[in-house]
Amino acid sequence: MAASIDVVEFQLGEEHYALDIQIAREIVEMMPITPLPRAPRYLAGIINLRGEITNIIDLRDLLGLPGAENSENHKIVVLMPDAAGGSNVGIIVDDVHSVVSIHEDQIEQITDGITSSIGDYVKGIIKVGNENGDEMKNLIIWLDIQKVIENLSHF
Repeated sequence: MAASIDVVEFQLGEEHYALDIQIAREIVEMMPITPLPRAPRYLAGIINLRGEITNIIDLRDLLGLPGAENSENHKIVVLMPDAAGGSNVGIIVDDVHSVVSIHEDQIEQITDGITSSIGDYVKGIIKVGNENGDEMKNLIIWLDIQKVIENLSHF
């Protein structure tokens, strides 16, 4: 039997993404973010989350995706400090769907080629949906958020 992996499924625009559940500390509702002067574009600012200053990263901006038209469901996924080099970091996503348990046979690896520049940040493509081959399966892009954060300049 194939091993099972738990991921948090979230949405950016129309696309679905996932990150490892063990690096997600909590999911909080969107709250006012204090912008920082001269910060990189991807750094939306900071929040005070129960007495801890937390850096907030706009994942859309960081990944080069267009801005959101509707922001009513936005959430902040707060990462475990170990996943962010010891810093308190949260990422803005359009919506969080659920924790999904996937099997290794549902994961397709990205091969080198035209996608090689993003291959370092994508652990794989998760295929979910109907098992009767005539329906199109939904695809979830499984991001390596730890690598994305590690490659940012330090806050």
